[in-house]
Amino acid sequence: MTQEPSTTETPTKQKKPHRFLRFLGWTVAVLLVLGLGAGGFGWFTAQRSFPQTTGTLTAAGLEDKVTVQRDSSGIPTITATTSHDLFFAQGLVHAQDRFWEMDFRRHLTSGKLSELFGESQLGTDKFLRSLGWHSIAEEEFTALSPEVKAFYEAYSAGVNAYLAERQGASLSLEYAVLGLQNADYEPEPWSPADSIAWFKAMAWDLRTNIEDETERALVAQTLDPELLSELYPGYPFDEHPVIVDKNWALELPAASLQREGSDLVSRVQDRVSELLDGALSSVDELITSQGEGVGSNSWVVAGSHTETGSPLLANDPHLGASLPSVWTQLQLRCETLSDACPFDVAGFSFSGLPGIVIGHNQDVAWGFTNLTTDVADLYIERVDGDSYWQDGKQWPLTVRNETIKVAGGEDVKLEVRSTQHGPIVSGLTPDFTSIAETPRIGIGSGARETVNDPSQSDAEVADLSGEFEVSLRWTALDPGSTGEAIFALNQAKNFEDFRAAAALFDVPAQNLIYADVSGNIGYQAPGRLPIRGAGDGWLPQPGWDSAYDWQGFIPFEDQPSSYNPESGYIVTANNAIVSDSYPYFLSRDWDYGYRAARIVELLEESFEAGPVNAQTMADIQMDNQMPAATSLQQAFSEITPNEQGAAEALAALQSWNGQNDMGSSEAAYANVLWEHVTELMVGDQAARITRDDQSRYAKFFENQLAEPNSIWWQNEKADVSNRDELLTLAADQAYTELVAAQGSNQAKWDWGKLHAIPLVHGTFGTSGIAPIEWVFNRGPYEVGGGSGVVNATGWGLGEGYATTTVPSMRMVIDPSNWDASTWIHLTGASGHAFNKHYTDQTQDWANGVQRPWSYSQASVDDTTKDTLTLIPADS
Repeated sequence: MTQEPSTTETPTKQKKPHRFLRFLGWTVAVLLVLGLGAGGFGWFTAQRSFPQTTGTLTAAGLEDKVTVQRDSSGIPTITATTSHDLFFAQGLVHAQDRFWEMDFRRHLTSGKLSELFGESQLGTDKFLRSLGWHSIAEEEFTALSPEVKAFYEAYSAGVNAYLAERQGASLSLEYAVLGLQNADYEPEPWSPADSIAWFKAMAWDLRTNIEDETERALVAQTLDPELLSELYPGYPFDEHPVIVDKNWALELPAASLQREGSDLVSRVQDRVSELLDGALSSVDELITSQGEGVGSNSWVVAGSHTETGSPLLANDPHLGASLPSVWTQLQLRCETLSDACPFDVAGFSFSGLPGIVIGHNQDVAWGFTNLTTDVADLYIERVDGDSYWQDGKQWPLTVRNETIKVAGGEDVKLEVRSTQHGPIVSGLTPDFTSIAETPRIGIGSGARETVNDPSQSDAEVADLSGEFEVSLRWTALDPGSTGEAIFALNQAKNFEDFRAAAALFDVPAQNLIYADVSGNIGYQAPGRLPIRGAGDGWLPQPGWDSAYDWQGFIPFEDQPSSYNPESGYIVTANNAIVSDSYPYFLSRDWDYGYRAARIVELLEESFEAGPVNAQTMADIQMDNQMPAATSLQQAFSEITPNEQGAAEALAALQSWNGQNDMGSSEAAYANVLWEHVTELMVGDQAARITRDDQSRYAKFFENQLAEPNSIWWQNEKADVSNRDELLTLAADQAYTELVAAQGSNQAKWDWGKLHAIPLVHGTFGTSGIAPIEWVFNRGPYEVGGGSGVVNATGWGLGEGYATTTVPSMRMVIDPSNWDASTWIHLTGASGHAFNKHYTDQTQDWANGVQRPWSYSQASVDDTTKDTLTLIPADS
């Protein structure tokens, strides 16, 4: 690959904070290595990894010319004549902008972080090797259709064409820093499995209830079942909405999924049949060998409610804050649409992955939120040597051996043991190990005594030999077809195509919403959703009893769906999908529905005022209503604290509008007050409870207000014995904390400052070396919102008030005029520190501003700032 003269982007030099002067010795050493401290040469070193964005670039492997147009945000539109070249160019462009991120991600998903960072990452690698994400991704790639397999191969070829011409710091500044510790490291060529494995990482991030199940198992060691159920109340079906409130099984004409002329549908159906046949065959072999025996918002509004008379679709997935953002923005366009090159699709994708994950093509738009169904269970296994017990018999453990290479150290051997449920994970993390040492299991929806308790109904378990271990059954550990689903979505032309693509989208399970140019709206809940046996997975299950094994998966035709509902809108916000009348168990760990209820409330208020527009949708995304606001006002209405300042703060709380706005003094006090109330209420359990599910705590707090002498209001360490004593203490504590943080002038208390988001680099941002952190980190940026809020800038109770989880992107799509759509995401297009697009979207994101989203060729041309032409090496 060779370059002709071109223009590269020049970063803006930033002033170093004075607080780093005490690290001068480290600063000089590090900056000399990075080349940042030597005038023009230093800046050259910083920007030599920046992408070429103009001129021409030759690339071996291309079949024809490709153009890459970038707008003022650095967002690329790629136009090619063949699908091969389109995905080849996407791989090359992703590598230009984000290769360090891609390389880190593949080391993560393959359990090879120790190859980068040494023995400090051995614990992480052992856990991830035990799960085997990358080997499962290799199986998935092998099972892809030839057409889709070629897309992944073309993408990999594009990445590798870029790697062939760049090494070390010319790939990314991070490699210069890595060289301080691991000078011999060189990236390996990219493979299709590297791309597909990222779906496993996203599935882990969205696995919903493993933490809840783990936490409950630990808390259940000291808390009786009644108190456990109070701490984890059920979903308030009578107060908050479900996604599909009736007719959960979509009734379409019998021919709708066999429609003549729908080539995509028939091809996808063939692939579903092939994949299911393979899965069932594997299950049969397994049975024969053993004998008989976890946040996001999205909503879509029909044209009957909009100014244009066409649908509007809004989406903002909630993920952990990261720098760079988890998303990239992109358009993939075939110069001439044909069967051989059928793509004209734009939206959000992940670096390292071909195609578009969320967005629209020329006919349909779609968005995602996490389904929050329970797709993972922990099993308590009775292991005896190299075997485990089930149904009174011993079965051999499956054992595989792994070798972990360690930078600067010796190789480490790892033995991975698995039962039929999945890998044994006790011994890999403290929590799983603790559960194995003192296990609590669930029967149906309840908790049980420890398995050694002779009073339990199956006391014969105590007679089994061996030790207890914990295994993980998780849908993502079975080979799936999501890698194929993305391309089916990208080519969908109507709702039938959309559902056919959804049938392939098995992991991670997502709520999919839909709108099209013909005015239709819809919803589908796809995914590999287990049919459980005797248990429901709320607590770990007894692995020695096959009655608790999964019995299969919910058929796609029975999964909840909706098409043009009478209400004229569909809202998904991780709330319950269906009521308990649905014939299959899905989960007990829904979000408690405050965001969904608030979105519905705001939509219906807007409808009463008149037709809505795209700005209405964007404004709703920025609503800051705190879930616990009303309950806090009710609880403290008659509380008289000891501190006069606290009394003044409580008086202001009573007139507060409940909005967690930037600049709000009332919101600052309300959230600090909420921190102290919840900490005092959980008392001795605080160390074992992760208090980041603030929607659950809002419901828990609301329920307990009616019980002034409940045990939850008693805290021996704090010397409080009832509700009013606890609330009084919390009011004083919150006031004292805020005075220490922001002064005694309550008018200057500011939730935006207290809740500001620090953008921390995903690898070197917490290195402990201040100059390196200065190079890569940015912020903090003031934000509004909060946990359980529509504007879901989350923070963890007990972990400080800084934002840690975010609406990772926001978009509003207008099918009546694709060019009228808008979008934004957390950071920027570039993963290169000091590039002008590193964090150039962050301030707009924080302020709720969305940027124009060009789609048509004319609009893309009008907004283009740089054009790069890729040409074949032999041209």
